[in-house]
Amino acid sequence: MMTAPPFKPGALAGIKVLELGTLIAGPFCARMLAEFGADVIKVEAPDGGDPIRQWRILKDGTSLWWSVQSRNKKSITLNMKDERGRAIARQLALEADIIIENYRPGVLEKWGIGYEQIKALNPAAIMVRLSGFGQTGPMKDQPGFGAIGESMGGLRYVSGHPDRPPVRVGVSIGDSVAALHGVIGAMMALRHRDATGGRVDGEGQMVDVALYEAVFNLMESLVPEFDHAGVVRERTGGALPGIVPSNTYTTGDGENIVIAGNGDAIFKRLMLAMGRIDMAGDAQLARNDGRVPRSAEIDDAIQAWCATQSIASALATLQAADVPAGKIYSVRDMMSDPQFLARDMFEQHHFSDGTPVKLPAITPKLSATPGQTRWLGPALGEHTDDILASLGYDAEAIAALRQARVL
Repeated sequence: MMTAPPFKPGALAGIKVLELGTLIAGPFCARMLAEFGADVIKVEAPDGGDPIRQWRILKDGTSLWWSVQSRNKKSITLNMKDERGRAIARQLALEADIIIENYRPGVLEKWGIGYEQIKALNPAAIMVRLSGFGQTGPMKDQPGFGAIGESMGGLRYVSGHPDRPPVRVGVSIGDSVAALHGVIGAMMALRHRDATGGRVDGEGQMVDVALYEAVFNLMESLVPEFDHAGVVRERTGGALPGIVPSNTYTTGDGENIVIAGNGDAIFKRLMLAMGRIDMAGDAQLARNDGRVPRSAEIDDAIQAWCATQSIASALATLQAADVPAGKIYSVRDMMSDPQFLARDMFEQHHFSDGTPVKLPAITPKLSATPGQTRWLGPALGEHTDDILASLGYDAEAIAALRQARVL
């Protein structure tokens, strides 16, 4: 179990990020930058803050998710309905290298913090804009959560069994994929800015991420298959269509195992490990294009073999035969798994009251500048006074703003 080492400057040390957004896509994007050393200031509404603070399992009224989603961030409360609050946000935006926002298009413009407004004063600014449908097009003003992006982007249509309605992935994958696109876009924009003059004279830009487009970007050969061959990819349960065999099977002790025997040489090793010499030597099954028409037959054979095995014996046999296979893990499996532990995939931390808590470790793993958890998700407005002081506000001015409910 890994305890976070003393803090070292990360790969993004010195980069200032302003997070204007709630829930998942924008905050997850900013989270990754914070994990690798960026100074991230998160703006929250004074009356409750980001709704994710109250999502899922709570400890002392705050979500356990919050401890991960907002680790290493600083929280300032600003009433964006008040011009004084918006003025502070604008000041922070003008000092930021990267601004991340996931409001509906037009909201920041009403507040005087839109991209063109910031660019006019700071041409080197980079703004990452995450929204349901992007900053243009006939749907730009419609609300669009991750679930809608997953549906419109094609993921939901192909998820599930062919005889049942589409299903969702068990996490907010649309938001998270959009966030990752935001991180990638921010890093490319930062590289371009540095190459054209840096923070002072470099060229910033807007990174426009639509949730449905981020999901759509994952959809492999969906478009050319339809355009060229008229094929609409459909739901196929646990199988990988057109690549045989690759499916989920059930062992005799009730565990689920994924077996990917779809390489030609791998398929032969799989059949020999199962004792199916007949199928291993079948000339039609030697290549994937010959296996596809007989996929049901192959899956039935593999399932029949799995039913005679425990999960442990099946994995041992397949590993000895060099066939890719794996148990489907729950979080309970992960927490005791030797591979997870050897890779230090859990960090031990403590809440402010001393209660221990494990968090997922930070990925990807960088050899020279690894990410680190410096602190857990902050209390609402925890850093408000310090941030305002850095902007030149004295104690009297901060107290007046708090009295006026701007903070």
